[in-house]
Amino acid sequence: MTIQTLKNNNLILFESISGSRSFGLATENSDTDIRGVYYLPKKDFFGLNYIPQISNETNDISYYEIGRFVELLQKNNPNILEILVSPKDCIQQKNPLIDLLKPEDFLSKLCKDTFAGYAISQIKKAKGLNKKILNPIDKERKSTLDFCYILQNNSSMPLKKWLSENGRIQEKCGLVNIDNTKGMFALFYNELGDLGYKGIIQNEEANQVSLSSIPKGEKSVAFMFCNLDAYSTYCKDYREYWKWVSERNEDRYNVNQNHGQNYDSKNMMHTIRLLQSCEQIFKANSLNIRVENRDELLDIKAGNWSYDNVMKKAEGLIQSIEYYHSISTLPEYPDLEKTTKILIEIRENLYK
Repeated sequence: MTIQTLKNNNLILFESISGSRSFGLATENSDTDIRGVYYLPKKDFFGLNYIPQISNETNDISYYEIGRFVELLQKNNPNILEILVSPKDCIQQKNPLIDLLKPEDFLSKLCKDTFAGYAISQIKKAKGLNKKILNPIDKERKSTLDFCYILQNNSSMPLKKWLSENGRIQEKCGLVNIDNTKGMFALFYNELGDLGYKGIIQNEEANQVSLSSIPKGEKSVAFMFCNLDAYSTYCKDYREYWKWVSERNEDRYNVNQNHGQNYDSKNMMHTIRLLQSCEQIFKANSLNIRVENRDELLDIKAGNWSYDNVMKKAEGLIQSIEYYHSISTLPEYPDLEKTTKILIEIRENLYK
């Protein structure tokens, strides 16, 4: 089943331009996204060929089977509710049966979790992105040795520096634990390398230091501290950072780098818009996706707002949502029985 099959067989019930063009945020470089609703031929719906969604390769065009569409409306899915309330000038095709699906039958206090909850997750993601941009991690990976320090003269010195200044190599070192301490070791050195010392680490990938058997009578040359907790944190940050680098959208990243605000400005624009939509739902018991503050939102997208100011606006909207949600007259959840009956009525008309 393809999008062309839907069109050739007149299976499309609803079709609308969506995304930035429906929000009133389109610019000359904006794509045109299409969203819609279809129904399956009777033999496919009642048989073994149920298909809940059909999209093109880039997901710029997506259609939902009517049952799946209603199911997502019942869950107060933001994207699906936005399709239902598409502005009239965006609607390209509409079967009269779609008018049976009224926004007021679906809007509920659940929107706080779906709209604001998703927006908050994006804010956390933006904070993580901010951290990654401001704190890049060198591609050359550090080893446990970089988190070891020699204690001397009431202070500490990086192990690598100490080894270099004293003409020693880590492979000829031997370590033993110091009782009743964490991460503290007595360090021994065997210049000839004939005492079987295991070195400080076995290889660059080691996540622990090595302990050696020290012959009786040998004297330690230093005391060493190894901060394995810091090394573990570094390893986690290293993996996450370079995974992000490999997966990031380079074009969008370069745009964000050019405006210098250290956050994904396009994503944060839509996050603010989503929070505003959620606030409107609880203030007015309705949803209108055509924004009234186009210039402000495009200003955020352009990177003209500092990261702190965007976060301040988001936090203010979240506080407002909390208040209006607490006094809202919307039901806790959509009426599943009523809206399911509406779906049945639509199907009966389609298959009669």
